[in-house]
Amino acid sequence: MRVLVVTAVPVERDAVTRAFGGALGGTEERVSLPGAELHRHGAFDVLAGGAGPAAAAAATAFALASGASAPAPYGLVVSAGIGGAFTPVTPLGSLIVADGIVAADLGAETAEGFLPVTALGFGRDRFAPPPALVREVAAATGAATGPVLTVSTVTGTAERAGALLAAHPGALAEAMEGFGVAEAAARAGVPVLEVRAVSNAVGPRDRDAWRIGDALAALTDAFGAAAPVLEGWNSHDNPEG
Repeated sequence: MRVLVVTAVPVERDAVTRAFGGALGGTEERVSLPGAELHRHGAFDVLAGGAGPAAAAAATAFALASGASAPAPYGLVVSAGIGGAFTPVTPLGSLIVADGIVAADLGAETAEGFLPVTALGFGRDRFAPPPALVREVAAATGAATGPVLTVSTVTGTAERAGALLAAHPGALAEAMEGFGVAEAAARAGVPVLEVRAVSNAVGPRDRDAWRIGDALAALTDAFGAAAPVLEGWNSHDNPEG
């Protein structure tokens, strides 16, 4: 099975490809797409699609539509990268596999508070990755599992962090691309997964406290450990997913 991995920026893409011998060496094929470039390593195509849900959705859709040029069709899409976490449940440098990919700020502000897009009577605000796959990847990598929120504006205050947790109890992290990747994957009929390495705490911005290098290293380790699970996973053999 072929796996499409979509990150936001090249440093995240390179952290993933290091797990397959890329970025710092090894053999890879590069495939040009509109506005982006796939880095192909065996069964894995890794793409830096841009920051935010719109760029992520567009890049994922282009890659899936171009899949006919690949040796085999894609059977799985993975949104991957670093992100902020609601610590101390998920400390810096730890890994998270999303069991829910949630559009946390897609909807409307009202006098009574925020309404998700589903409360407005259209759209959707959540995707659920295959539960069996979530369990297998978490077991292989030692990751925590829980909802990961997709936001268009990164949280920068304690008040906003508290509001997100109040609206989404149990959320482990926030990032900017997962829901966009999931939307494109769902429209193509391909299962989706989200994997995040924790670089910072959600809340007041303190760049000096961020551990981006540690998170990128954790992302490399995660894909090194999870690659056999991802490549070997087959949705037809896991009806629960």
